[in-house]
This record gives sequence, C-alpha cells and structure tokens, in this order.
Amino acid sequence: MSTIDRRYTVRRDGLRLDHIARAELGSERNGTVEAILALNPGLSQRGPIVPVGTVIALPPRQPAGPVRRTVARIWGDA
Repeated sequence: MSTIDRRYTVRRDGLRLDHIARAELGSERNGTVEAILALNPGLSQRGPIVPVGTVIALPPRQPAGPVRRTVARIWGDA
C-alpha cells in the first residue's frame, strides 16, 4: 500500500479520478489511479464522477521517466 503524500479536495463538478490523477500527479497511467483507490477505500463506490467536496488522499508523485524525443525525418518514416 502506498503512503499518503497530501490530500486533495474536489471543488468542481464533473471530475473523474483519472483527470485528478493527471492534474495532481502528472499521469493517470502506470498504476496511479489504482494507488489512489488503494489509499481511499470506498471511493470507487461513489461512481465515475467524483462528487464535489470529496477529500482524496494522494500518493507521492512518481519521478518523471526518460524523455522520448521525436526525430524529424526528411525522407519519411522508413
């Protein structure tokens, strides 16, 4: 189980957990949403849209991975 880094209070209508994870933790991938659900028992029963006023415990932000650079190719993608 992850440790709690801080708490987030939902202040707008229409937010989903993946939106919160992307905005607060930088990504909704690689188990981020699952880590939030593990820290907040019962959160999944509230439905896909998190109600305003819900306080969510957040795990620590994961370090950024390596930056992938796109190389422009003059003659196509061969």
